[in-house]
Amino acid sequence: MSATAMPESTSWQGSFWLPQNASPLTGGQDALFYFIYYLSVFFFIVVVGFMVYFAWKYRKKKEGEKTPDIHGNTKLEIIWSVIPGILFIVIFIWGFRDWVSLNQPPQDAMEVRVTGRKWDWSFLDVKTGAETSDLFVPVNKAVLLTMSSADVIHGFYVPDFRINRDVLPTMYTKLWFKAEKEGNYPILCTQYCGTKHSQMVRYVRVVSEEEYQKQMIAAQGAGLTPAQLGKKIFEGKGACASCHSVTKERTRLVGPPLYGAYGTDHKILIPPSNKEETIKFDDNYIRKSILEPNYRGVPGYALIMPSYQGQLNDKELSALAEYIKSLKE
Repeated sequence: MSATAMPESTSWQGSFWLPQNASPLTGGQDALFYFIYYLSVFFFIVVVGFMVYFAWKYRKKKEGEKTPDIHGNTKLEIIWSVIPGILFIVIFIWGFRDWVSLNQPPQDAMEVRVTGRKWDWSFLDVKTGAETSDLFVPVNKAVLLTMSSADVIHGFYVPDFRINRDVLPTMYTKLWFKAEKEGNYPILCTQYCGTKHSQMVRYVRVVSEEEYQKQMIAAQGAGLTPAQLGKKIFEGKGACASCHSVTKERTRLVGPPLYGAYGTDHKILIPPSNKEETIKFDDNYIRKSILEPNYRGVPGYALIMPSYQGQLNDKELSALAEYIKSLKE
């Protein structure tokens, strides 16, 4: 239920092959990538070069010429077995060392709970209890992410940090990073999760400690009216705007538009017979639709909305109703 996160316009920073690396802890991955890359280029030139040379050397020069018998060369075979073997061992040790460091978060890492759902992310700061739609972290602070999905498999990927891990509906997965440079870094989903998969973009906001504290206080909803809190949930935790438009134009998205809907008579379909009924679009309808979205449908729209049972408390449900109620002339 969030204004669908749209990618921010940022200029490319990085090399031809890789984006910038804003987490020096993972710098070894870049070095390993370029080691394998230049190694591949070198051996490609060597192998193709020899192929061309031998094709020219052993070409047919005259009619009736027989192909010479060529027997094995033990010394050569040992060389082309030992050298690749040594290179494979070097690559394995190099990669294993980085893999170990990426799977051993520091004991003092701050913890954040991450929830992925079609088609947005939400982040719960464990220490403050603040929930945000972008991930706010202090600079130079290790961050441990404990991730789960509310519906299908997603992939949590931050290219600038070189971290990527699947987010599953049946179990928790963990990931950690440490950003040493302030800035905004895109979070992408790497598992196809539906029609708006490509728009499932949020940001890691790396800020100063002071700004981080400020954002956490703001995210706790202090000083907001119910409608303002509802809008915040709609555009953040609930990920509602991924599927519902709230503009006067009543743009059709995955779910029905909500602008001007409150207080009107609403046609619904009762499954499995799809019997049509008319009900009032009020607080009870909103609550029921959020907690049990598939017990009745809206003509022309598929029953694909996930349930938010256990994910939103009464205060948040009421705030959402107040926000939807405010969507009118």
